[in-house]
Amino acid sequence: MAKLTYSPSTPVIITGACSGIGRACAEVLAEAGRPLALWDLDPASADSLAAGLQQQHGIRCVGLGVDVADLEAIAAGVNASREALGTLGGLVHSAGVSGVSTLEQLSPQTWQQVLDINLRAQVFILQAMLDDLKASPGAAVVGIASINATLGNRMNPSYSASKGGMLAVNRALADELADSGIRINAVSPGQIATPMLLQGLEHAPGQKEAFERHILLGRLGQPREIATAVRFLLSDDASYITATELVVDGGNLSSQRG
Repeated sequence: MAKLTYSPSTPVIITGACSGIGRACAEVLAEAGRPLALWDLDPASADSLAAGLQQQHGIRCVGLGVDVADLEAIAAGVNASREALGTLGGLVHSAGVSGVSTLEQLSPQTWQQVLDINLRAQVFILQAMLDDLKASPGAAVVGIASINATLGNRMNPSYSASKGGMLAVNRALADELADSGIRINAVSPGQIATPMLLQGLEHAPGQKEAFERHILLGRLGQPREIATAVRFLLSDDASYITATELVVDGGNLSSQRG
């Protein structure tokens, strides 16, 4: 049997890299020595974070302003990442918007924006970097989904649809990508103390306590706890894992607590 050879030092693109889970992924992967292309809507923030991680961890790192809702920007971002770092070996699609709105409030514009950023972007980033991934032994992709893909949420049907779609498209893509030795998985966080969630909790007295009563571990998760799961799925230790959803929710989905 041929020995498997991996290149865990190949560069990784991280979308939504300057905040919340994306930033935690950048920090954790930098600690592991992975070269990084940090994508964010704010190019100054991306450049600053890249410079800091490069100085702290001695990795190659580039920060780029990329709007993942724009297909032309995606293609340009992949090209710029490749020019800066070389052949690309991984992707973490963390960029996302919540699109909070009930059915009555939902507009076509909100629906389209959420689906374009949360779901469509991952597919077309992969398309743009496919040749790189095929040329990178051990190449892997992780999408940040959500337990709302399973639970649904009356306050954000577009978000729930986008995350459920990510799980479905990952399974479809895994079949094709496996022919080239490329793995694709998703991490589904529960309630994580990101700026997006914490901002919402500021306007919902008692909601944080309600979440924590329901979660088996009794607390919100931390972004780093998602990032370490992402690091695992990108690593050689996960070399036989693809088309899988890893739920990291402190025991939320299984909970029957009120």
